[in-house]
Amino acid sequence: MNKLEQINVIEKNYQNKLKIKGSQFLGFAYKINSADDAMLQLGQLKKEHYDATHHCYAYKTTVLDEKYSDDGEPNGTAGIRIFNAIKHFDLTNIIVVVVRYFGGTKLGIGPLGKAYGDTAHELLSSAKIENLILHNSISIKYTYNHLSSIHYLLNKYNCKSIRNLYKNETKIECLIKPNLLENFSNELIEKTNGQLKTIDNQRYQYIRNN
Repeated sequence: MNKLEQINVIEKNYQNKLKIKGSQFLGFAYKINSADDAMLQLGQLKKEHYDATHHCYAYKTTVLDEKYSDDGEPNGTAGIRIFNAIKHFDLTNIIVVVVRYFGGTKLGIGPLGKAYGDTAHELLSSAKIENLILHNSISIKYTYNHLSSIHYLLNKYNCKSIRNLYKNETKIECLIKPNLLENFSNELIEKTNGQLKTIDNQRYQYIRNN
């Protein structure tokens, strides 16, 4: 499954509100990790705002999964406008929902689309955004006579140590950028005369680009 090398995410969840000709547009932006997370947040909002006229949304995840919905509004007036706001700010792992309470006056296709787009855009323009970099999770089983070599390589390749395990065997788990993994593994083998190798944990994590 393809993964993005780096992503921009909102630091926390955000809300806003616009009122246009009696209709209220409530914007909600949530951090998510998957499409399931997105649907969970959407479902919760539908329960909280069960009496709203529409619950329009768009989301995007790190596995290039994206979706948007007009939820009964005229085609092209809501979901795609929200999704365009997400793309404008180059955000990932996010769902934006705009809940509409109809105020009794029809806005027309153009103004309606603008209302949804403006709600999403203003919502995201107020958000603090952070950049995250993809890292692979790896493990190294080692003996203490190789500890200095391991620490040297962890520093050289800017690896992020997660934890040390000392139960049945001594093992360190750490995170490394995918493009550095091959060189790291080769140098580890070279420095330990083939006694140590990296173990790919088949997991990944996005962390801050410090």
